[in-house]
Amino acid sequence: MKRRTVLQQIALFTGGLIIPLSSNSWVSKGLSKNPSQKKLIVVFLRGAIDGLNVVIPYQEDEYYHNRPNIAILPPNEPNGVLDLDGYFGLNPALKDLMPLWKKKQLTFIHGCGLENENRSHFEVQHYMENGTPGNLKNDEGWMNRLLGILSSKNPTQAVNIGSVTPEILRGSIPVANLPREKDNLQKLSTDIPIVNKLFNELYNGNDSLSLAYQEGQKARKIFIKEFEHEMVESSKNAPSTSNFVQEVKKMAKLMSGEANTQLGFIDLGQWDTHINQSAQLNRLLMPLGEGLATLALELGNLFNDTTIIVMSEFGRTVKENGNKGTDHGSGNLMWILGGNINGGKFYGQWNTLEKKALFEGRDIPITTDFRQPISNILSTNFDLSPQLINQVFPNFNSKNNLNFISV
Repeated sequence: MKRRTVLQQIALFTGGLIIPLSSNSWVSKGLSKNPSQKKLIVVFLRGAIDGLNVVIPYQEDEYYHNRPNIAILPPNEPNGVLDLDGYFGLNPALKDLMPLWKKKQLTFIHGCGLENENRSHFEVQHYMENGTPGNLKNDEGWMNRLLGILSSKNPTQAVNIGSVTPEILRGSIPVANLPREKDNLQKLSTDIPIVNKLFNELYNGNDSLSLAYQEGQKARKIFIKEFEHEMVESSKNAPSTSNFVQEVKKMAKLMSGEANTQLGFIDLGQWDTHINQSAQLNRLLMPLGEGLATLALELGNLFNDTTIIVMSEFGRTVKENGNKGTDHGSGNLMWILGGNINGGKFYGQWNTLEKKALFEGRDIPITTDFRQPISNILSTNFDLSPQLINQVFPNFNSKNNLNFISV
């Protein structure tokens, strides 16, 4: 039986923070008799982050062969990777995460994603948020269905950092939205008008160098016009990582304070790196790593009862493109952090970067359905039965075989 109560948009004051509730109705869906006090935070990187330049297989020659301009150098080289296990290394911009790896509170799952051939940002994000791949009509998010199972009618039990409820939390159970300031898309320094003007004057001749520059500028304007729009669209207005540290401090306060928040969601944009990927990732990754480390620190002892998932809609091509970037791919990394994570090692299936092992000869294959790690968390940390997990992810046959959580 369903009981609907239409809620007007209201504001809730908690610790000086204005938290408007989404205008949803409340529906009972078989509430747990003893709701778990475990916490779950999902960080969604919109735009498809390049997982191969997050965790780098630096022992593979194919990695450097396919990425002559954007590859991260091996350990002990200038700006080289931070060694993880003798085969993989972490992007040095994420150095703040190394203590969590060494404490075995961080893991990565290879080849994770949506098991189909879809490379559309919008459709794949939709499926990963509603948890029902192939069903475009379903606009109810899997985190909202999870809230329906866990709910104790606490208005701040689920909190989204952002002014608009994302699809993953959209549904019949009300969630709280904590507004944040939007930051504008940042361009490269050469896009600044005065700098651009100086370069145009410097290279306005008919010599080969000037002509090469002029043609390059024409091409860049076309690419920027084409891909910048896509990057903004694929981010769904999610900001970059520039304010992430401050945002996670607020989330930690809500998790540990009187708000008693149990489910949290934050999305970050601008990961669609078709052009000049290295500069863009360097700018985005450092505050992301710092923010995740800050979140773990700010949660304190509560970190032992909290699982943090970092996910993106798909990975990117193994081979770099002609613009020193990468294009839409398939399999990617899922990052998982928590005090009870059996981390410091990798999960999922990794093959090689040889062309014959790649999906369609170009992408990391998807070997782990993105719902599987989440189902493991729901089963182990939240004590959800297979029947309840099937309410969160309808028609998904969970195997519960990754074992990355310490019981």
